[in-house]
Formats: sequence, structure tokens, C-alpha cells
Amino acid sequence: MYAIVRFILFQFNTEAVHYFSMNSLRFFCKFGWLRSFISKQFTPTQKGISKTLFGLTFGNPVGLGAGFDKNASYLLELQTLGFGFVEIGTVTPLPQEGNSKPRLFRLPKDKALINRMGFNNDGVAIIAKRLQAYKATTKHRIIIGGNIGKNKITPNEDAWKDYLICFKELHDVVDYFVVNVSSPNTPGLRELQEKDALTKIFKELQAYNFTKATPKPLLLKIAPDLTNEQLDEIVALALEMKLDGLVATNTTIDRNNLITDKEILTQIGAGGLSGKPVEKRNTEVVTYLAKKLNGQIPIIASGGIFNGKDAAEKLKAGASLVQVWTGFVYEGPSIVNNICSYLAGR
Repeated sequence: MYAIVRFILFQFNTEAVHYFSMNSLRFFCKFGWLRSFISKQFTPTQKGISKTLFGLTFGNPVGLGAGFDKNASYLLELQTLGFGFVEIGTVTPLPQEGNSKPRLFRLPKDKALINRMGFNNDGVAIIAKRLQAYKATTKHRIIIGGNIGKNKITPNEDAWKDYLICFKELHDVVDYFVVNVSSPNTPGLRELQEKDALTKIFKELQAYNFTKATPKPLLLKIAPDLTNEQLDEIVALALEMKLDGLVATNTTIDRNNLITDKEILTQIGAGGLSGKPVEKRNTEVVTYLAKKLNGQIPIIASGGIFNGKDAAEKLKAGASLVQVWTGFVYEGPSIVNNICSYLAGR
């Protein structure tokens, strides 16, 4: 059934379809009986799939990666589809329109997406209020991660200030944080993956975090394009800064071995690539990090996960949780239940 729906949706603009689909789901979920019916169809009920990590209990190990619900606009709807957790954002201090459109593209032959969204979001103040309202009106809440970044206009030497603003504003309304310095779509952002820049950011965040009665888990999201030497530096920094976890990985700028015609790729232009082409490299990074960390810090795997077999591969490589995004677009609303069914049956 979803294959037919997907065929129709794929005839239209990618970003417009995203909002049309989620707004349609929101409309349906306004009717209690219909939301209950949808939830029964897609929410995993298998035994033994819950996971405790960072002091949090996840109903299942399948989350939705950052960038899908940037503004925390669809939490109830995504919860209805059975996700174990949702990472909102990337959130910046000031609202941003992001890069010019079109900025989100499908590569059906490769089961991939290219995006150059540019941290488009409503800004931390509005998003924090939205999260407060969700917490106040929802009895059984999904676990929420806050993915935070810097505004495009903020110079890198002041980037830590943007991360700290978001950290303070969201501290009481999210369950964990992810620092995003690995998106390829904000000029110069990936330079913040260097040790000195990251050390400054995390020193400031942890200094504030540890003043709170309940510090929030703090994670770092990294790019798949790092060398082993750079990954070693990330591991050393994560241990030094007492980070709670790593998210591996963001989108890649690598365009090698794609099936999509080169002319089409040239027309699309710059952006981060996600989906099946990232799967192999993502597993390599997760495996490398898991070996280096030796269980000291957990890993959330994000990249190329479309089904239960893909998720099991990440868990075997050393991940504790997995996130989907592009797989959700291609596989549809059954993806969480399908993955959990596979994992429960192993």
C-alpha cells in the first residue's frame, strides 16, 4: 500500500510533500478514535525491546533523527507512529529561514536524499514554548532529544555562546542534548569538530549542566567523513569532557558510487547525502568508535537504516540505539514496527 502512496508523493516537491504528509497526519490525529487506530497499527508491542540508556527508558530502540521535526511541531503524531524517541532540531538561538529552495532532493535509484536545509527553524524561544505545551498536555510522553547548533551569522569563535543559549533554554524541556557541529550545510560549521573548538563548547555546556540538580545527558553528533585520526581525537575528547554518548553519523559530502545520473547530481548541487549510500561508511564508523570506546560511552547509530536487518547490523557493530530518517521516507510509517518485529524475533 505505501509503495503506491510513495509513488504518488514522489511526483511532487520533496520538502512540500514532507509538510503535507505530516500536516495530514496531524489532522487525522485530532480525532481521538482515529489516532488510537493509527497507534494500534504502527506502535510496536513486542516484548523485550525497551532499552535503558543515559538513565532514560526508551520504549523501543528506534528513534527519528534530527532534521525531520526541526521545530517540535509533530511530537504527538510521531509518537503515534511508534517511535521510541525523537530528536528535534537542529535548533538555533535565533530563527533562521535556512538556505534557498529547492533544498531537499530525492535520489530514488540510490534510496537516498540530498539536503542543504541550512538549520531552518523557528528559534529556541518558540521551540521551547512548544515543548513546554507538549509536556503539559501529554500524559505519556515520548523521549525527546534536543539537537542544537549555531546561527549562520555567528562567527565560529563565538559559536559556544549559541550552543549555551540553546542548552539553557531547552534544559527543562528535553531529555537529552546533541551538539551538532557536523552538518555540511552551514558554512564553516564542520571546523568546529576540531579539538580546541569542541573543548570550548563542551566546557561551557558541562559547567552549566553540572549546576543543575539533574544534569542532562550530553552527546556529540559527528560526520561520516572523518579520518581515523580525527575519530581518535573525538574519542579522547568525549572521555575528557565526560560526554554521555556519540551520534554517528550525520550526512556525507561524498558522492562516489552513486547510481543517479551525474547530470542530475550536478543540477542538484551541494548538500549532505543520506540513505543507503551512507550505510557502509556509517557501520565502519560505529564499529571503529565502539572498539575504541570499549563500552565506556554508548553510540546512537544514524545512517542507512531501512529495515530490521540494517538496524541489527548497527547494534552488532556496537550501537545501543538507532535512528532513521531517509529510511522513514522510503519505507513509510511501518518502519518502526517492522524493525522492532525483526529485532524481537532474533
